[in-house]
Amino acid sequence: MKRTSIIISVVFSALLAFSCGVYNFTGGDVGSATTFQVNYFQNYASQSPGSTFDPGLDRDFTLALQDVILNQTSLDLVTSNGDLLYEGEIVEYRVSPMTATAQQTAAQNRLTIAIKVRFFNNTKEDADFDQRFSFFFDYDATSQLSAVRSEAHEVIFERLTQDIFNASLADW
Repeated sequence: MKRTSIIISVVFSALLAFSCGVYNFTGGDVGSATTFQVNYFQNYASQSPGSTFDPGLDRDFTLALQDVILNQTSLDLVTSNGDLLYEGEIVEYRVSPMTATAQQTAAQNRLTIAIKVRFFNNTKEDADFDQRFSFFFDYDATSQLSAVRSEAHEVIFERLTQDIFNASLADW
């Protein structure tokens, strides 16, 4: 009786362990890829009407995307010949008034950042894409952008990088 229950436990454990395959909490499916490369995202936002140039945005975004992929996958970051390649440019950095007061002044401003991303999966070609991602951060119009810049970039980068990760690697 005892031997039978041990055998049943071992068989059940083996079935449970192998039936679901390897589970990843982020949903990232890297397939057979082992490396990824994130080329420097150039800041071309000033070429878009109404956009401004924010120095250092290109470096900060490139590093944020690298960090998300490093933290949510087991891929190794390389500087060339990566199995997965991310490249693109920052195409918009715009502050716009969102809501007005009775005195017809802005009560709230919105910072919008848009990124154009080209993704190439050298191990699975039908996964490639060329897509624009955009997100925003609303803040009180009495505040200067410089006062909320760090928080705004953190919120926007978190959303943009997660959207890019999901588009390229999430297999839901």
